Amino acid sequence: MSDRFKVLPQYLMPKQALTTFAGRVAGHRGGKVTTRLIRWFVGKYGVNMDEAANSDIASYPSFNEFFTRPLKEGVRPLADADFVCPVDGAISQFGAIDDYHILQAKGHKFTTTQLVGGDATLGAQFQHGSFANLYLSPKDYHRLHMPCDGRLTRMIYVPGALFSVNPTTARGVPGLFARNERVTCVFESEQFGTFVMVLVGATIVGSMATPWHGVVNPQRHGRISEWTYDAQPVVLKKGEEMGRFLLGSTVVMLFKANTIQFNPEWAPERKVRLGEMMGNRPA
Repeated sequence: MSDRFKVLPQYLMPKQALTTFAGRVAGHRGGKVTTRLIRWFVGKYGVNMDEAANSDIASYPSFNEFFTRPLKEGVRPLADADFVCPVDGAISQFGAIDDYHILQAKGHKFTTTQLVGGDATLGAQFQHGSFANLYLSPKDYHRLHMPCDGRLTRMIYVPGALFSVNPTTARGVPGLFARNERVTCVFESEQFGTFVMVLVGATIVGSMATPWHGVVNPQRHGRISEWTYDAQPVVLKKGEEMGRFLLGSTVVMLFKANTIQFNPEWAPERKVRLGEMMGNRPA
């Protein structure tokens, strides 16, 4: 069965309604009911609670608080590299940006401008640059961290669809990551210039949040929203938390040309861990 055929039901399902319902369930403090839900989830997906700062399933008052649980101190040491992997997950695709085009999956591409919400000036900065699409599965740790030091300059909320972002859907839905709801965070690095981290929403992703803003999409109003941070400096160090998904999704990163040479061990579908070497500046 082709991937395009497999994803046909997603075009028909009420994704917005399902996502709203899932968000309410995930945020509900349901006592023993919540504990049973978390216990079921841990068993079904094989979540490693030994790495969690709090491994007591019964102590989480809501599913969201379990899902965005912090890790124990020291379980994700940072590699000695210019850029470290910002998440636990798997590589969807990565590599060179072909002119302005980013590879989503075989036969599917989208442009940098489409990804960042239509800002052609911002998108053009990454012509012939590099990209990485990293997928977070349900069992993964769902906080995102900085690949290098950076100062936040803009954040752009882009409304969109709510398709799943699993590998099958990435192969079956054209322009998926530039089609779904997303939050684009634009950073400036003294060493590496402008880079972008895009948090991509998906079916049943209740919301996306950042430490400086909180929940970015509490109400889906269908309009692009933008915030600038010239008067409110937000400076984050390599490895510091920069966001989280309230239910899982994908992060897409964009770097300018001649900025990063990726880890030679990286390959599509390879599992990755927060803090491992993502790459270095080209020699």
